[in-house]
Amino acid sequence: MEYLKHIKVTDPEIYALIKSELKRQQDNLELIASENFTSLAVLEAQGSVLTNKYAEGYPKARWYGGCVYVDEAERLAIERAKKLFGAEHVNVQAHSGTQANMAVYFACLNFKDTILAMDLSCGGHLTHGHPHNFSGMFYNVVTYGVDRNTERLDYDKILYLAKKHKPKLILAGASAYPRKIDFKEFRKICDKVGSYLFVDMAHIAGLVAAGIHPTPVPYADFVTSTTHKTLRGPRAGFVICKKKFARKIDAQIFPGIQGGPFMHAIAAKAIAFREAMSVKFRNYQRQIVRNSRELANGLGKKGFRLVSGGTDTHLILLDLTEKRITGADAQEALEEAGITVNKNLIPFDRKSAATTSGIRLGTAAITTRGIKEAQMRQIANFISEAIDASDDQKKLGLIKEEVLGLTRRFPLYPELLKEK
Repeated sequence: MEYLKHIKVTDPEIYALIKSELKRQQDNLELIASENFTSLAVLEAQGSVLTNKYAEGYPKARWYGGCVYVDEAERLAIERAKKLFGAEHVNVQAHSGTQANMAVYFACLNFKDTILAMDLSCGGHLTHGHPHNFSGMFYNVVTYGVDRNTERLDYDKILYLAKKHKPKLILAGASAYPRKIDFKEFRKICDKVGSYLFVDMAHIAGLVAAGIHPTPVPYADFVTSTTHKTLRGPRAGFVICKKKFARKIDAQIFPGIQGGPFMHAIAAKAIAFREAMSVKFRNYQRQIVRNSRELANGLGKKGFRLVSGGTDTHLILLDLTEKRITGADAQEALEEAGITVNKNLIPFDRKSAATTSGIRLGTAAITTRGIKEAQMRQIANFISEAIDASDDQKKLGLIKEEVLGLTRRFPLYPELLKEK
């Protein structure tokens, strides 16, 4: 069956936009650390007839009839996630990572309670207490950062802040921290001050599933994640918790903050969890890290300063201060060269979040294409050349042609390319 044939007939404008986006993804090097490319199986589930079904409630306890098959789909997603992460309880209904995080806050905190979380400029996320996010509006937020010299977490300083402020909840996890996180140490800190431990593993969930990054599940009271980053599933979220918190979490997802779950997305999550149990997936995660380290090494040789000196994960954070270019301008230049990244604050950044002194890179998506270490060295050259030629449109165009030559050697969704 021709891909998108019904959209082509019904809405030619949307058809053209989807085809253009597919071409952009196929032709460009996707280095945004929070993005990936799902399998065709996940794409098919997302567009399946399950999108038609209302299923408020939980399996065997719905507010609508006709849920026999979606009940089974949700049960599969739950059981697979529990097995994959060694979890006592999993809720797979969260529409996003933000809603997963909201459910945890609402389940164990009262408004104005104190939380201790990573500062955005040091690698935290908006939902970890940013003043313009619900988390910063509803709660008293104290932030920890990284050591100025090492740019790594200082657990002694985190303990000091915990003892001083007595937070009800301590949040571990980040969106721009390239090093492994010691969840066991966070558990010790929480036990010393009587705090809940909440881990947001959205970025590293795939690495955790494959045993590449230490798991937070045995140590944390609550763990949240998205399914679309290193886990390579649909754009959605889920919550893991200790069994004693299961009722509270489920009640906060529904009816607390959501109505009917997206059953098409839950089926896609089930597929992603199954895919993540394979040897192929574990090998893929190992390659992600090898590619990340190779890219970091290549950029270091080109004179870039790597925040924290390198990476243990899929993620690299570059400080562009010495290159005399802002993160925003570097992002724009790289996009002209066919390389997609995002501007990002670096620790103790003097520039605004709209400008930034850095860019964030990730290797999950390009590794999905089959790219390995030899190509990472080539990509490091592309990045260096594009940033050096940020004002030279002709040079950026020439780099883009080289990028296109590389992406065509590692096609994305080759089955779709075969169709007319």
